[in-house]
Amino acid sequence: MRRLAFVLLLGTCSAANAVPQLGSPLSDHVVLQRDKPIPVWGTASPKEAVTVTLGEASRSTKADAKGRWRVDLPAMQAGGPFVLTASSTSGSAKADDVLIGDVWLCSGQSNMEFPVRRALNGEGEAQAANDPQLRLIKIPQQLAETPQTALQKPAAWQAATPDSVSGFSAVCYFMVRDLRASQKVPIGAIDDSWGGTPIRAWMEEASVRASGGEELARLAASHRASPTTATRQFGEKWGAWWRSQTGDAVGSEPWISGAALKWEPVPSLAYWDSWGPEWTRHVGAIWAERTVTLTAAEAKQAAKLGLSAVDDLDQTFVNGIAVGGLNDPANPRSYPVPPGVLKAGDNRIVVYVRNAWGQGGLAGPSDKFFLTLADGTTKPLGSDWRYAKIADSVPGPPAAPWGSSSGVATIYNAMVAPLGPMHLTGVAWYQGEADVGQLGYDQRLAAWMANWRTQFGDPQLPFLIVGLAGWGPVSAKPTESGWSTLINEQRAAVQRDPRSALASAIDVGNPADIHPSDKQTVGRRLALAAKSLVYGSSNGRFGPMPLRAERRDGAVVITFSKPLQTLSGAGALAFELCDAAPNSCRYAAARTEGSSVVLQADSRAVTRVRYAWSDYPIVNLYDLDLLPAPVFELPVN
Repeated sequence: MRRLAFVLLLGTCSAANAVPQLGSPLSDHVVLQRDKPIPVWGTASPKEAVTVTLGEASRSTKADAKGRWRVDLPAMQAGGPFVLTASSTSGSAKADDVLIGDVWLCSGQSNMEFPVRRALNGEGEAQAANDPQLRLIKIPQQLAETPQTALQKPAAWQAATPDSVSGFSAVCYFMVRDLRASQKVPIGAIDDSWGGTPIRAWMEEASVRASGGEELARLAASHRASPTTATRQFGEKWGAWWRSQTGDAVGSEPWISGAALKWEPVPSLAYWDSWGPEWTRHVGAIWAERTVTLTAAEAKQAAKLGLSAVDDLDQTFVNGIAVGGLNDPANPRSYPVPPGVLKAGDNRIVVYVRNAWGQGGLAGPSDKFFLTLADGTTKPLGSDWRYAKIADSVPGPPAAPWGSSSGVATIYNAMVAPLGPMHLTGVAWYQGEADVGQLGYDQRLAAWMANWRTQFGDPQLPFLIVGLAGWGPVSAKPTESGWSTLINEQRAAVQRDPRSALASAIDVGNPADIHPSDKQTVGRRLALAAKSLVYGSSNGRFGPMPLRAERRDGAVVITFSKPLQTLSGAGALAFELCDAAPNSCRYAAARTEGSSVVLQADSRAVTRVRYAWSDYPIVNLYDLDLLPAPVFELPVN
């Protein structure tokens, strides 16, 4: 631990420093991937000769003009401990207690971030942890506009103990604990997760462009060149979204004219959970507004608008012009107001505020609200706010693709790129909630997998994808579901990629909580997927995947990849027959026959079939290993 700052703060030290440094996360207690060449990298003085030693292996190289170096040591079998050393005539750096084994990278949003201590029997699970050959590292949350070569916030490898396990990803821990028991080799697990984040934040900008995000990537690039221009451009995009959802005409939007809204005094500049019982954990949105009066001389100046943190997301306008907006529940807002936006007299500040889950609203306190003019004059804005509630039927808006954890490549640049060329056994991914409602997730998922395979130098890198757990209202009749649409796109991407597997979690959700606490089941299924895809203990098959749907003898027959069974009943629940028209789906009686499900046809047209198409479906179709069939939609041939 004494060497952590020295070993890991690669990005904070100049390459002119004489003593070599190891790149993050090559530190004490690290696990390096077995049976593959071992990349080791770091910095030294420019052009300085560096020798790297691990056990009996040794390689020499020379730092480049920027002081960066890399060597590839020969592959090693599982074992250790070893000492990893990088040395030059100027000195040396080393990592003690290095093991060779399997390295798993676990990533995604809040259900991957969800810690062991909050899982079912979480405290008991943590207290039982004691495995010196299971090593954990949690990457601190950080952002960057461009790819970084090192973590800007340090991280430390630790053996699995009650203290290190308690705050670690529950899904990841339960997966690797299972794999330690079955594979009998050292395992290193990297928890690289961040709640509420879309997949675009986790891949490089070029991959976002390649997967249908050209406009978002263009805006992000525009913001780097001119934040004011990009903010206005995004404000126009945001306004078009609002009008498409509400039917408001140009010029009648709430940030232009609020006359049509029912405004009420803001009870307090604090989370709206404190506004009254009906606001507790309210998921939804409001408009908040306030006017500030300026003289002609004051109005000629540029200014800075300060707001408190907004949980989770805001879009802010001054006199009808977008000046900022972030998806960032933790940090106060500070938005520049360019010259020409303000005017003599009353200036109207309008803030869209949306909460996605948990507590929400303007965090406060009141002294965080102000307008500071270029000459230093400050106008306090800590009182006299009004709000108007937005109908629940208006969905969540787009978020600005920069400056926050929902930006284009902002997490990838800071939390993935710095892991360098480190070799992995595989990746476990639990994400998608933040992408619900945005079609094309299968394209984004494919582009993300391709990006990470390039990043980690392995075109065959395996990916284990968690299909989202059920969350939301239970439906008694067929309905449309953005949740199911995304899971179906997860499935489609996995079925097109032979080096990936889908671990369905549709049956372990909670209709009232987007963060179900049964992470043990999800971890176990990921471990089974790893054994199938990576370790070859299940003949390469995992989970019952639908292959095709076809008409046969007056019925519709769906063929799956594995034999099936129904639990608690002779028939399979949640199957639907549909034609091409919206709202044409109807439930169908279904029975299993080996690896097939036979749907009883009716007299109506059928062009497609759906399964478990609901935010929170009730299902009973499993394979013989008790793995559930995933949500899907297929055309009928």
